[in-house]
Amino acid sequence: MKTFQELGLSRPIQQALDELGFSEPTPIQQKSIPVLKDGHDVIGQAQTGTGKTAAFGIPVAENMTPIKRPQSIILTPTRELAIQVANELKKITKYKNIKIAAIYGGQPIFPQINELKQGAQVIVGTPGRILDHLQRKTLKTEEIKTVILDEADEMLDMGFIQDIEAILNQMPKERQTMLFSATLQKDIKQLAYRYMHKPVIISVTKGNETAATIEQVFYRTFEQHKLEAISRIIDSENIEVAIIFCKTKKGVSTLVDALNSKGYRAEGLHGDLTQPQRLNVMNGFRKKRINLLVATDIAARGIDVAHVTHVINYDIPEDPEQYVHRIGRTGRAGKSGMAFTFVTPQDGKFLHAIEEKINSKIPEAKLPDGNELIMRKFNRLKEEIANSGNSNQEVFQSLSEQLLTSYSPKEAISSLLAMLLSVNTLQIPEEYQFGETGGEKGMVRFFLNVGRNVDLHPKKLVDEISTLASISKRDIGRIDIFERFSFFEISLSVAPYVYECLKQEGLNGSRIHLEPAKPPQRSLQTAR
Repeated sequence: MKTFQELGLSRPIQQALDELGFSEPTPIQQKSIPVLKDGHDVIGQAQTGTGKTAAFGIPVAENMTPIKRPQSIILTPTRELAIQVANELKKITKYKNIKIAAIYGGQPIFPQINELKQGAQVIVGTPGRILDHLQRKTLKTEEIKTVILDEADEMLDMGFIQDIEAILNQMPKERQTMLFSATLQKDIKQLAYRYMHKPVIISVTKGNETAATIEQVFYRTFEQHKLEAISRIIDSENIEVAIIFCKTKKGVSTLVDALNSKGYRAEGLHGDLTQPQRLNVMNGFRKKRINLLVATDIAARGIDVAHVTHVINYDIPEDPEQYVHRIGRTGRAGKSGMAFTFVTPQDGKFLHAIEEKINSKIPEAKLPDGNELIMRKFNRLKEEIANSGNSNQEVFQSLSEQLLTSYSPKEAISSLLAMLLSVNTLQIPEEYQFGETGGEKGMVRFFLNVGRNVDLHPKKLVDEISTLASISKRDIGRIDIFERFSFFEISLSVAPYVYECLKQEGLNGSRIHLEPAKPPQRSLQTAR
């Protein structure tokens, strides 16, 4: 791999990169920088966290002139990302005397107008606020030489296409245009070829694979068990900083309240927050005052925190591409990361779609056993006792003496440990305790009210169940298909999830009646 020195960068840029500790360019930087320095339009495809900002930021800085007017506009999907890109560019251009302004909504517009008047040369902003300045004539375009669309797929997903086109139509025709995106969907390509001149396509992705530094597992759970499940994971894993994803704003608020009530340090990030609230949450997250950030996908767009150790999909994403975006927020810069996903009975089809997208099976893991978790908590407690230097030792010694006058040491300590270390049970709901069904040992036998009358055959049933419930075909046992009904067996460990899944999803898109079988009668065994 080339070094940055081999890319022929100017001395001020090279000095800044040296101070930042950047020695070797990432693949997207190595491929993009020479092409962009030569003035070509570029479509760059790379996942979040691969160094895209420097890939376009270095050429922008190298081609900047001393003119104190806007020369480059960078569009980002969120305010958070605009701030991050602007800050990263300031580090790269530390010795170039380039003025960079972050322009985004949720903040008063007049300080931004003053910043533009003072000669900002690189403008980083969200489409809505950039368009507002263009309409007010407070953002001049005569000297614009480069336009960059960062996270283009995210901007289109958020409905910014009309704003983006309105902005591009006001830019000088003689310009260099760069588009960076994690995916190159049809609408991205249409936008690119409409507004770009013979763009060079640079891709450093192999399909849509996830980073090799990210360990991925999933946990089967019921919706009502999720809170206990995530508590067990937090207590058992060495989680320094985690992003936890929920589908809805209400889900974020509910989970944050529940986690904080259990003594964890959690904050929520969703669309109803004001910009000052959002910045306060993000500052706490970056400085590790908050180690659990619960967010929706939209609110989390643009988050780029290098020290995220875990991503937890509390609610599995229905879009496989979103899964790749989510877990890409850990395992950055060669560091290892963990991605955990909860899969309820209704989520099997989403897990299957994700595995097809990343072309890899995500291994299933078992939630930590209650006794195992108690021992881990106990060992941590012993370490805390050994390291405690409590200044009120006399007070606590006096209190402990009072306890010991009423209880034996064993009674007092065991009671205190029970309060400190207790773990809630994860009891399988009663409706999933099937009893005797006539299946083989370790299997549950089910009755299904359709058979050959709907063209059902064993392979079709196996394929449908394994896809919908996202289970191994090895978990499906004996199948008996008759004219108007069928029996099939499922491993006891996954039977409750398959049962709930098929009751909700049906088979082949049709509703069915499914119930645990009764021990088979001789007449049924010979009814073929």
